[in-house]
Amino acid sequence: MYSQPNHPAFDCIVAYCDGGSRGNPGPAGFGVYIQDSEGKVLGELSQYLGKHTNNFAEYSGLLAALEFALANNHRSLRVVSDSELMVKQMKGQYRVHSVELRPLYEEAKRRVSQLDHFQIQHVLREKNRHADRLANLAMDRGMGRAPTALETPIPSQPVKAPMLRGIVKGGVVHVLGGELADGVFVKVIPE
Repeated sequence: MYSQPNHPAFDCIVAYCDGGSRGNPGPAGFGVYIQDSEGKVLGELSQYLGKHTNNFAEYSGLLAALEFALANNHRSLRVVSDSELMVKQMKGQYRVHSVELRPLYEEAKRRVSQLDHFQIQHVLREKNRHADRLANLAMDRGMGRAPTALETPIPSQPVKAPMLRGIVKGGVVHVLGGELADGVFVKVIPE
C-alpha cells in the first residue's frame, strides 16, 4: 500500500495536514493544503472542531485529506504531517491506545485501503506552514477571532444512507429500527 511518491505509473497528490488545539483539550481545528504532482494547489481545507485534543485534530485533518482524495477520484496520496504520533501510528510503529483516537485511526485505515497507493511522512513544523496557517484560521474562526465566511467545508460525495432514529439513554444513543456497524461515523441531529 505504501509507494514511491514520484513514481510515473500514477498521479500522486500531496496533502500537507495539520491539526491543533488551544489547550489540550481546547478549541481545536485542522488545516489541509493539497497539491498535485506538479505543485499546483488543488484545495485548502480547514474546519473548526469544537473542544478536542491536539491529536484528535491531527487525525481529523488526515481524514479530510483522505476524503478529498477519494471524493475527487485521486487514487494515490502522499500525506505530510508534523504529528510524529499520528504518522508512526499510521505506519504501525506505535499502537493506538487512546479511546478517543481509536475510531479515527480505524476510519483512516479504512479509507487508506480504498486507495491504490498511500504514503505518510513526518516533517518538522517549519515544513508544514500552509497547513499550520489553515489550522490556526479554523481555530480563530471557532473562537470568534476571524470571519466565518472563510470556512472551507470538507468536500464529499452525497451519501445515500438511510435516516435512522434513536433515543439517548444514559448518554448513549440507541438506534431504533436499525443497526449500524462498528466504526461507522454518524451525524446526530436532536429533534
